[in-house]
Amino acid sequence: MMHTAVGWHVELEFMEDDQHTRAVAMVRLPDGSEVRAHGHASRHRVDARQPRVGEEVAGARALNELAMQLLTKAHEEIDAASGRTSHPIHV
Repeated sequence: MMHTAVGWHVELEFMEDDQHTRAVAMVRLPDGSEVRAHGHASRHRVDARQPRVGEEVAGARALNELAMQLLTKAHEEIDAASGRTSHPIHV
């Protein structure tokens, strides 16, 4: 049986200053809709400056929020199609 391959591309952008890193994650779905999420990381003033660590933390938080939004979207679509409340989808 042949299945259609679907790919999603997730984009991450970072904005940084000396103590804060902000991340924005965005995925464009095959139906043309986009889901965006934000993440944030702060460096304690006594810690060494390590921009990559801030990006990893802020990026992970943005991706986690993106995942939760996609789960919520899936629930709403299941509920709309079935006419009833769906069971929680656990991460």
